[in-house]
Amino acid sequence: MNKNIAIMGCGWLGLPLAQKFIEKGYKVNGTTTSENKISLLAAKGIHPFLISLSETEITGDINSFLTHAHVLILNVPPKLRGEHKENYVKKMQLVLKAIKSSTVRKIVFVSSTSVYGDIDGDVTEDTKPEPSTESGRQLLECEELFQNEPELETTVIRFGGLIGPNRNPVTMLSKRTNLKNGNAPINLIHLNDCIKVIYKSVKENWGQDLFNAVFPYHPSKKEYYSLQAIKNKLKLPEYANDIDKKGKLIRSYNLTNVKDFKFTTTL
Repeated sequence: MNKNIAIMGCGWLGLPLAQKFIEKGYKVNGTTTSENKISLLAAKGIHPFLISLSETEITGDINSFLTHAHVLILNVPPKLRGEHKENYVKKMQLVLKAIKSSTVRKIVFVSSTSVYGDIDGDVTEDTKPEPSTESGRQLLECEELFQNEPELETTVIRFGGLIGPNRNPVTMLSKRTNLKNGNAPINLIHLNDCIKVIYKSVKENWGQDLFNAVFPYHPSKKEYYSLQAIKNKLKLPEYANDIDKKGKLIRSYNLTNVKDFKFTTTL
């Protein structure tokens, strides 16, 4: 088995993910966009590369980054907020071009349940996506970009909202009032389970497939974030009385029923 992998995006998720693979005997090439993090990645046992993506070019030694790797984990979220918005699809098209001239034949594409948009009710991998945001639309287009490439085998993992060390939406929500959709269910997943899903997808070679990845616990947003605020001694978020919207409830059907995946970290 080829145990050389490449992880594009060694940040909040990618760095501990790389460490997991290294612990299991893999050799890991990893990218960062910050020169200051090169020494950090190296200290963790990662072969570091300074690589940045734009709509028109890839800056950095992308060819060496991909050399000898059989699997590439693409963990680069769209940057579509704020003033400096870029076309995520064009970035991924450049990455795909580089991949096609490399040894990589397996892709794990980290996506998001935002591709489902504002659908109400239960959502499984068989539900047709109806993205309502630019981020969701571009993510969906990139999923299809890689899965439709005949030379590659792409596993798409659609994560729910990510929580974990130093990351919980309640820290921002507690400061807000008149929040909407308080009765809609949460769709979250802890960092530990994110790492476990990606690691198993590579180790077990899950193949050309699609997986939702959301912890099977779905209280309402109002209930969950109010409890989190109390737990963290924060001001309770204030929700508007909008009882009409049901919201979507993401089911990780393929994970739990096809792959018999067991979530391990509660929310």
